[in-house]
Amino acid sequence: MEQEKNFILMRIEQFLDERNWTIYRLAKESDLPYSSLNNIFVRNTVPGFVTLEKICGGLNISLKQFFDDETTVSELSDILDSDEREVISIYRNLKASDKELLKSYLSGLSKRLP
Repeated sequence: MEQEKNFILMRIEQFLDERNWTIYRLAKESDLPYSSLNNIFVRNTVPGFVTLEKICGGLNISLKQFFDDETTVSELSDILDSDEREVISIYRNLKASDKELLKSYLSGLSKRLP
C-alpha cells in the first residue's frame, strides 16, 4: 500500500508541476475543498476514489491517463487545438451550476448540427 500511496501523490505532484499549479488551483479546478487536498499531502494519505476522480476531472484527464505513467501534460495538450484549450480554460473557471448550464447548452447545440 505504501508504494501505491507514493505513486498517487507523486503523480498528482507531477501534473501540478507540469502545469505550474498549486494545490489551491487544483482544489478550485476539481471543485474540492482546499483543506481536503492539502491534508492528503500533509498526512501523506491516498485520496478516495471519488476524490481522485474529481482530481482527474480538474486536471481534465481520465483515470486511465492518470495511472499511465507515460502520459504527460504536454502530450495531452498536443491533442487539443487552441480553441479547444480556450473553451476548457473558460469552463474550468465557471461555477458548478454554470458548468451544468453550459453542458446542457452544448448538448442541445450538438443535436442541431448536421
